[in-house]
Amino acid sequence: MNSSESGFPTKLASALDAIGNTPIVKLQKIVPEGCADVYVKLESFNPTGSKKDRMALSMIEGAERRGELRPGMTVVEYSGGSTGSSLAFICAVKGYHFHVISADPFGKEKLDTMRAFGANLEVMDSPEGEITAEVVRGMIARAAELAEDENYFFTDQLNNDDIILGFERMGEEIIEQIGGPIDAFCDSVGTAGSLLGVREAFRKAGQDTRIVALEPASSPIMTEGRKGGHNVEGIGLGFIVPHLEGEPYDEARAVEESVARETAVRLAREEGIFAGTSSGMNVAGALELAAELGPGKTVVAIAVDTGLKYLSEGLFS
Repeated sequence: MNSSESGFPTKLASALDAIGNTPIVKLQKIVPEGCADVYVKLESFNPTGSKKDRMALSMIEGAERRGELRPGMTVVEYSGGSTGSSLAFICAVKGYHFHVISADPFGKEKLDTMRAFGANLEVMDSPEGEITAEVVRGMIARAAELAEDENYFFTDQLNNDDIILGFERMGEEIIEQIGGPIDAFCDSVGTAGSLLGVREAFRKAGQDTRIVALEPASSPIMTEGRKGGHNVEGIGLGFIVPHLEGEPYDEARAVEESVARETAVRLAREEGIFAGTSSGMNVAGALELAAELGPGKTVVAIAVDTGLKYLSEGLFS
């Protein structure tokens, strides 16, 4: 996004050009004394209020370049809401039909957002009312079944390398905004696209940054090799996702869901940063790292999306 001399963005050709170039904010109140500086990238400034706009655009445009997606086809994906909302937005602008598979543990606001952009939404039932590996695998299987139709294109986010490319620009933005060494970066893992995209940008820039993957403590597949249920949307799928094979990170850590939720509330009430539960997990992890690294160091985390998507689930009640 280009800016005029006044500081306001210039005219954009379409809403797709509003993706990216999000601000980064230094936390002022919730970082204890004697800790490293903590910066948070505010991805709610993307058009649908989520970092997933970046990867959705990258997946669609990658498929277009390769000739896999053509006018008149239907895009299909499984999603807890943010990726689905982003794909629905991209498809609306580009003129594709979009068929999305979700499940009832995910937030009403996210499901309604997909519908608002014109998506054909299927909602599967979760017997436990939680996000589990079984629920996610059921969503994947249904999307794959639909994709057998030659008029469907399956973006298949877990196996799509375009998502990493989509997040590499976010890493470049962080480097430009910090303007110096970045000692640690942490990110809660769903598809792992943002973790690996930022990692790639840091490596290309010669940043010797510690890359830390985060997951819910109740589903510690990376840290303990066991799965479980939780209610942190968009992450902790209950199995090692393809992009994490070979452990392309320096460390994995588990964060209690209660701590993530408490941190999300503190972000809103003390820092004025309105974000969801996975963002709270990211910042909770960053605060741990900041305490370990100490003054003079820099830690970066992502505020993944807007807290508006979490009002009905009671996060801020």
